[in-house]
Amino acid sequence: MEGLEVTIYRKSEILIDNEEFRLDAEYYQKQYLQLYSYLKNSFMLSQITEMSDLSSNASFATVSGIVHDNNPKIIPFIRSGNVGDTFINETDLELISSEAHYQLTKSITKLHDVMMARKGKIGGASIILEDQVNFNCNENVIKLTLNGKENINPFYFTVFFNSKYGKKQVERLATGNVQPWVSIFQIRKLKFKNASIDFGKIIQDVIISAYTKVILSKNKLTDSHSELSKLLGINKWIPTNKNIAIKKLSQSFLHTGRLDAEYYQPKFDELIKKIDAVKHDRLDNLVNFKKSIEPGSEAYQTEGIPFIRVSDISKFSISEPEIHLNRNEFDLDELKPKKDTILLSKDGSVGIAYKVEEDMDVITSSALLHLKLKTKEVLPDYLTLVLNSKLTQMQAERDAGGSIIQHWRPDEIKQVLIPILPMDAQKELSKQIQQSFKLRKESKHLLEVAKKAVEFAIEEGEAKAMKYIKENS
Repeated sequence: MEGLEVTIYRKSEILIDNEEFRLDAEYYQKQYLQLYSYLKNSFMLSQITEMSDLSSNASFATVSGIVHDNNPKIIPFIRSGNVGDTFINETDLELISSEAHYQLTKSITKLHDVMMARKGKIGGASIILEDQVNFNCNENVIKLTLNGKENINPFYFTVFFNSKYGKKQVERLATGNVQPWVSIFQIRKLKFKNASIDFGKIIQDVIISAYTKVILSKNKLTDSHSELSKLLGINKWIPTNKNIAIKKLSQSFLHTGRLDAEYYQPKFDELIKKIDAVKHDRLDNLVNFKKSIEPGSEAYQTEGIPFIRVSDISKFSISEPEIHLNRNEFDLDELKPKKDTILLSKDGSVGIAYKVEEDMDVITSSALLHLKLKTKEVLPDYLTLVLNSKLTQMQAERDAGGSIIQHWRPDEIKQVLIPILPMDAQKELSKQIQQSFKLRKESKHLLEVAKKAVEFAIEEGEAKAMKYIKENS
């Protein structure tokens, strides 16, 4: 028994707050028991919130029919991958029609609702701010509305569930499942330890400051895209919506190997003319390509080296993955992304580019190509900007369009045309991008300070927590 972690329970103790009758050893780990010792006499979520999700609107069949109507899709539809990091991740949001949205009234978001994922990447919470009001959410997301009875600050509430005191509770409930999942019934039983009004307001101020930096960061990046378009002379270009093109065999199949009509839409001809009007080169001449690995789901673990998939990446950041791999089974030095490597998605959500800011202790999936510059003709930030631009996204649309599951072949990616601006312009655009990422980093730091402060408040009192905030924010 030496070296083993052992906790001994009576049957009567196991049955307390354990309607599912969990008997797996993971459920009784000391880390969970210690955590719950700080949450005695806390509220259960059923006491302080109203909960709803997509299924609250009607039966599964009825809701499915409403969501998958044939009307234009314009309303953001929050999925589990969009929540869990304090703010809603608006990258890769699905859309539903306004007609469907207003039939699904119980899952419409309101100001300061709090969203939790219950399937897939579970744990953590995101607060609805002014920019996300009147969104909707799918069946894998729970919407929590504070009932106002206990004077709970929604910002503090959100940070609590992003701290270890929230995440570990959800982790405990999901332990042992192949596919992480928690039910509404289990979420109702999560415990929440409230704070004083003053401390809640301090946390709110930190979170609002962090969100302000996110908005400024987005604006900087938007400005850099606008400036790129202006410098390339495409800022006023609206691609044609004509859908008929007549091509000779020598101009089509014999040249491209493609017979699908979508590939030859007139807007893509316009695109190539726009690129031909400026200095440009093929991506293959600018970067070296390196593939990563796909170890298979049997290699997935909850601990080890983080395994980054397409769902974990955006043009703004890499989020903390839920999947890890055994460090001893892979050539880590060869597979880890190095500083200034550009990660480019080729499967699923194709064409997302993210430049690595520093050497990373992670492994990426085979759906993410590693691009490393082999020329000084372009700067890495500039190339990343171009890869995320309208010009490259349209090339991805042309090459990968028509598939149920999108796949952008590496041989097609190598042929992508990259406009090359003078170095002075590249440096100015790169400067804007670096400012954007600096603001993102500062925002992330503030969120970490808020989480740590909440943990300090629970364990050592609010006075120490407020001192920590003052010294670190």
